[in-house]
Amino acid sequence: MPRQLFADDHWNKPKSALLNLGVYDKPTLRQTVEDIYYRMRVGCPWRDLPAAFGKWNAIYKRFNAWSLQEKLIKLFRVLAVEPDLEWTFLDGSIVKAHQHSSGAAHEQETAIGKSVAGNTTKIYMAVDAVGLPIRFSVTGGEVHDCKEAPKLVAKLPLIDYKVYGRRNM
Repeated sequence: MPRQLFADDHWNKPKSALLNLGVYDKPTLRQTVEDIYYRMRVGCPWRDLPAAFGKWNAIYKRFNAWSLQEKLIKLFRVLAVEPDLEWTFLDGSIVKAHQHSSGAAHEQETAIGKSVAGNTTKIYMAVDAVGLPIRFSVTGGEVHDCKEAPKLVAKLPLIDYKVYGRRNM
């Protein structure tokens, strides 16, 4: 079994947030969250998760269920509190989508667009002065940065000038 990725004091905040979102406190909850985090950090296919993590399909099913119930986006919003807004940085990155990623009939919008590179998705991220994520949005790869950036900026928390003070620029 691999060592724990989260220190005990770092695990308490996501655990309480997940329990508030209606996730059951099973004995395997921490390991499941760490498995999902590992996969997102490394970017490997689900089937390539190390065997020490357990059955990849069980981890994928839990991730998929939480995603469909929007529990992961709610967890992100709970954890992205009290950002250091002295500086805010925006960036957009293009991710090439798999050739079979679009075309299936479903009700939700996929955020996959056609561009010169083929099927692509663009991820826009706003981070605080420490580099921690505050907000993000996902669009098709053909959407230009100048169209999405104002929408993302409008969703950012307002700066409390009492904390940072006004600067003349």
